[in-house]
Amino acid sequence: MPDRQFKNEPPGDRRLRLAPAAPQPEGEPQKRLRVIVADPDPLARRVIRDALTAEPGFVVSAEAKDGVEAVELATHYRPELVLMEVGLPHLDGISACREIRARAPEVRVVMLSVPQDRDTELRALRAGASGFLTKSAAIDSVGRALRSVASGEAAVSRSLTSHLIEILRSTTEDGRGMRPVKSPLTTREWEVLDLICAGLSTREISGKLFLSEDTVYSHTKSILRKLGVHSRAEAVEAAGRLRQPGAI
Repeated sequence: MPDRQFKNEPPGDRRLRLAPAAPQPEGEPQKRLRVIVADPDPLARRVIRDALTAEPGFVVSAEAKDGVEAVELATHYRPELVLMEVGLPHLDGISACREIRARAPEVRVVMLSVPQDRDTELRALRAGASGFLTKSAAIDSVGRALRSVASGEAAVSRSLTSHLIEILRSTTEDGRGMRPVKSPLTTREWEVLDLICAGLSTREISGKLFLSEDTVYSHTKSILRKLGVHSRAEAVEAAGRLRQPGAI
């Protein structure tokens, strides 16, 4: 069966391939998983809704066209799953994911988008997402991924898994390099803070990150302000608390 694509968009861009659903094994009926689909494109929402509801075990409880609506619907319906586009208006998908996880921690969020850079994928996971899928994935693969997430697994690509393993391997025993899920700091601020924890001076951090000393100083001020501390030593202690088990 030929693939159905999003209309008015070039091949390979914002594409969700519809492959035949994999046959389900015989036995006890699967639990019906409630899903909220959040995407600014009504055609994308319809394609995903029709494909999921055609598979046994899924029911689309609601649809959201922006991040604010996604948060409201997720906290109201408390579905098992939210399948959400990163590029949502009014409140972006990553921020919406963070809000949903804070207000309804039992709801699992999977991000669905066009191929993204690695930093976007990592930010989504740190915000509490249980997976990151691309719109080039076959719809039956999306269904399998959602079932895996509902059972407590993660839905990430092999390349992202490999990257996460490399991050873990490069992390020191004191936790430097780890990023807590809930943190007010940006990725760049964490990079600066990691080097502060390693004992580097402003000049040394400047050379390491290829930033001006004024930029490093500005990042350091922002780190102290966001962590509510007044010195580098206190910032190191705060970083250690954020990296405690349960915070990461």
